[in-house]
Amino acid sequence: MAPGKRSLKWLPPAVYVGGFLPALILLGDALSGLLGADPIKRATHQTGQLAIILLLLSLACTPLRLLTGWTWPARVRKALGLLAFGYAALHFGIYLFDQNILLLAVGEDIVKRPFITVGFLALLLLAPLAWTSTPASMKRLGFQRWTRLHRLVYLAAALGALHYWWGVKQDRTVPTLLAAGLLGLLLLRLVKRPAKKPATRPTSSG
Repeated sequence: MAPGKRSLKWLPPAVYVGGFLPALILLGDALSGLLGADPIKRATHQTGQLAIILLLLSLACTPLRLLTGWTWPARVRKALGLLAFGYAALHFGIYLFDQNILLLAVGEDIVKRPFITVGFLALLLLAPLAWTSTPASMKRLGFQRWTRLHRLVYLAAALGALHYWWGVKQDRTVPTLLAAGLLGLLLLRLVKRPAKKPATRPTSSG
C-alpha cells in the first residue's frame, strides 16, 4: 500500500536535517583543526561537491517518480534543491573569504578564469529558483511561467558539473561520474516526459 500524504510529512524535514549534517560536521572539523593542511581548499571542495550531488538528486526525483509511480520523490525535490543552493552559496562564501572579500579582485577572477565564470553563472541561475520555490511564488508567476523559469535548473546543473570537472586537476573520476549522471538524467527526461494535463477551456468573463 502506498503511504498516505499524512504519513510522509516527516520526509522533507528529515531531508533538511540530513542535508545540514555535512555542514555541521565540516564546521566541527574546522573548529577542531581537522581539515588538514589547507582547510579552505578542503571546505571549498566539500561544499561544492555536496552542491552538485544534491542538485543531481533533486533532478532525479521527477524521473524516479515517473518510472516507479512513487509519490515521495516529489515531496523531497524542493528540499534537495534548496539544500543544493545553500551549499553552492556556502561554497561561494568560502571562496569570497579566501579572497579576503575583495569584491574587485573577485570580479576580475570571475571574468578571467573560465571555470570560476561557469560556477558563478550556475549560482546566479540557482538564486531565482530558490527565491521562487514557495507556493506563493508559483501562484504569483503562474504555473507555466514558473515551470519555464525552473527549467533553468538543468542549465545550472550543467554549468555546475562543468565547473566541478574543470576545477579538479588530478583524479576526475567523481566529477566525470557526476557529469555522466547528469547526462543520463537529461536523456531520461527527454524520453520519459510527464503526461500533459488536458487544457482547460477558457471561461467566459461576460
